[in-house]
Amino acid sequence: MTEPAATPPVNVTALFAEGASKSALVWVDVPGDRAWPVWHAWADDTVYVVSGPGEQELPWLPAEVGIVLRSKDSGGRLLRVRATVREVAPDSEGWQAATTALAAARLNATDDLLTRWAQECTVRALQPFGEPLESPGRYSRSSHSAPPPATPATTARWKPWHFRGRPRRRRGTRPPDEGQQDG
Repeated sequence: MTEPAATPPVNVTALFAEGASKSALVWVDVPGDRAWPVWHAWADDTVYVVSGPGEQELPWLPAEVGIVLRSKDSGGRLLRVRATVREVAPDSEGWQAATTALAAARLNATDDLLTRWAQECTVRALQPFGEPLESPGRYSRSSHSAPPPATPATTARWKPWHFRGRPRRRRGTRPPDEGQQDG
């Protein structure tokens, strides 16, 4: 009797590259925190992200995070992998490759973009590794829903204020038009 053929190992880099190249947004799942949506650039089998003043908000990242790719078409989860995190310093050899990829993906870029990133922002390289935590055919049954992040924004009243009150026609108190006749 022959043994069933073992399934070939999943090439997480190829699967991730396909998803990351078609999506402009990934979710960085920070342990002990929430998942943060970030725009990114995919180059050299690495996800590059930039954060800081004038850019997207991203907290301090530990040495390992989760990355969730979503489908550009449906918005559903495609792939969830672990990734190592390293900061790319302006004087390091990876700086040029990272910032070139990020600048090409940056919408509404200004002339001083690279200078500002070097002085005020943090560029990080997230490199996926290992087996996918979730992939097509192997999704968890959990909804992964999370409460909204805390914010100082609040509403002063339970219903919005309207200058000179709400229009009468929306309150249902407007008398019927005199020209209208019932059926």
